[in-house]
Amino acid sequence: MKVKEQLDQLREMSTQELVDQADALKESLFRLKFRKALGVGDVVADIKREKKTLARVYTVLGEKEGAAKDGN
Repeated sequence: MKVKEQLDQLREMSTQELVDQADALKESLFRLKFRKALGVGDVVADIKREKKTLARVYTVLGEKEGAAKDGN
């Protein structure tokens, strides 16, 4: 999935869905790091992708919180 498409998809999500997505990504990162420590497979690219996606989720969450504060 391209970055622009991914950002558009994340911006359509509600705040609660974004929080759930962030939790799922954190768990996925934990599992990938554990697999890396065990030396099972090549997971470096997967870790990098998950970290970037998590950063995007936090960015969109920040945008939504900023918009909510501006609206009040």
